[in-house]
Amino acid sequence: MRRSRARNAVTVTAVAALTAVTAACGGGSTTNGEGSNDKPKELTYWASNQGTSIAHDKRVLTPELKRFEKQTGIKVKLEVIPWDSLLDRILAATSSGQGPDVLNIGNTWSASLQATGALLPWDDAHMAKVGGAKRFTPSALAAAGAPQKDPAALPLYSLAYGLYYNKKMFKDAGIDEPPATWDELVKDGKKLTGDGKYGIAVEGGDPVENSHHAFILGKQHGADFFDPSGKPNFDSPGAVKAVKQYVDLVAAEKIAPPGNAEYAKRESVRDFATGKAAMLMWQAAATGLKSNGMKPDEYGVAPIPVQTPGSGEKGTRSMVAGINLAVFKNTDNIDGAMKFAKFMTSDKEQRTLNEAYGSIPPVKSAQSDKAFDTPDLKVLREVLTTSSAPLPQVKDESKFETLVGNATKDLFADAAAGRKVTSATVEKELSAAQQQMRK
Repeated sequence: MRRSRARNAVTVTAVAALTAVTAACGGGSTTNGEGSNDKPKELTYWASNQGTSIAHDKRVLTPELKRFEKQTGIKVKLEVIPWDSLLDRILAATSSGQGPDVLNIGNTWSASLQATGALLPWDDAHMAKVGGAKRFTPSALAAAGAPQKDPAALPLYSLAYGLYYNKKMFKDAGIDEPPATWDELVKDGKKLTGDGKYGIAVEGGDPVENSHHAFILGKQHGADFFDPSGKPNFDSPGAVKAVKQYVDLVAAEKIAPPGNAEYAKRESVRDFATGKAAMLMWQAAATGLKSNGMKPDEYGVAPIPVQTPGSGEKGTRSMVAGINLAVFKNTDNIDGAMKFAKFMTSDKEQRTLNEAYGSIPPVKSAQSDKAFDTPDLKVLREVLTTSSAPLPQVKDESKFETLVGNATKDLFADAAAGRKVTSATVEKELSAAQQQMRK
């Protein structure tokens, strides 16, 4: 049992405890179960780390929060939280009753956090205060909570996965165009591997990244990680094929370096930007590539390859990625929280913030800005619209990211250590994750 498996148990226990909690954070007295206005002149906001660093996020967000304060008289206390601790912070806040008024959540957690009853539901009356649901793209709203329920959060930033490729490295290897199928990706990767450079970089030590790729490849192999009733199905034949195919980039194909098994802090973006790897599968990487010295004309972006050209779920090239804005139910500034949500989803802020982060506005009227007509964002927007699927909107989705993501991390560690990764090995890891899910 490796260290990550032990951490799984702690996190999954916390998530399980979370599902039993209905109290939210903020601490204000309530009369309608939806917060108070005990502290009308202040808000606490937990932002996710969208930029290249915490400092970068503060540079982006602080001027906008000052604008909000000038408009409303409400001072916003900002805390930017790294992704590797954000979910744990939310769980702790929910169980303790001590937390922010407003926060960012990964859109894949929407249904899990919704099931706690801790988040303000965006019913028709609340949605009307931000201009109505029709302002948001359907794909973004589909990842904002369980089907047939009011959204648990508002879409804030939209993202999709793309295949980034180094134009010069491709040209030098005699490759004319990016791969369209997985077999082509492996073939090209082998041509590009050598002399200390590799065909592709992966973030094998990051459970969230691992779970996303497991989901995308799972769809391509006809697998769902939950059945229609929400019961986990982690070790199906299609799921095993998906995880093995991803881990084999290090294990069998050897087109990603063994050291990538430990990458968990965007090191793969750095390696791609500095020419150590020729390909990268990432969400809206432009900002990170620029910060690492790579110019936009040095790389291209294509859709993630599929198994064979086709349509339907087996043509899935991305999960519906993005960040949502949530309000805790018992905030002690409910009116201020609603004003803040309206401000952050306004056309102006959507253009400003999504341009700064290289993401796509989920507010349709903000997408027409020329800033979002760059070659990479055109590809990502097309992927998001035509060949993306939301992760399962079930209450246990966050456990899936933790358990399957860490199982994949363990398999990458095996590969890096020279241990053979077989289908049986993968099935055993996924079965263990499924058993842990059911405890």
